[in-house]
Amino acid sequence: MTDCKIIMVQPQPTAVIRANASMDEMLQAQKAAREKIDAALPTLNAGSDGYPCTLWRMAAGGKMAMEFGVIVTQAFKSKGDVQSSELPGGRVVHYVARGPYEGVPAAWKTVMGWIEQRNLRAAGPSWGIYGDDHPDPAKLKTQLYVLLK
Repeated sequence: MTDCKIIMVQPQPTAVIRANASMDEMLQAQKAAREKIDAALPTLNAGSDGYPCTLWRMAAGGKMAMEFGVIVTQAFKSKGDVQSSELPGGRVVHYVARGPYEGVPAAWKTVMGWIEQRNLRAAGPSWGIYGDDHPDPAKLKTQLYVLLK
């Protein structure tokens, strides 16, 4: 049994770097983006709750349009590659994946299968919010969201 559920969420402001990446390129692109964001964040006047996030939409050619970022407390003036954006609000499927990040792709398959089994329709964007770092990978928490039509 999966613990997917439908909930309502509010939009959340983010500081992001946008990229188009294949699954093979994603980890490297994400790491580079997070380094740039971490360096720029103190100069943005955006505040931060510290939680990293990744928003994605399917794009052409096997690539995904992605926003690698961090949740902030307010919108800000974009600076260089670091853009002001937001995680969407609305009706979503929510699932909490626990364990090492290597398990996140399988968790996404669980969520998408749950949606398909219930004849629900995704609206386009999906995202993950990565919980507090923990030295024990088994205790990591990743929250997955799929916006519904």
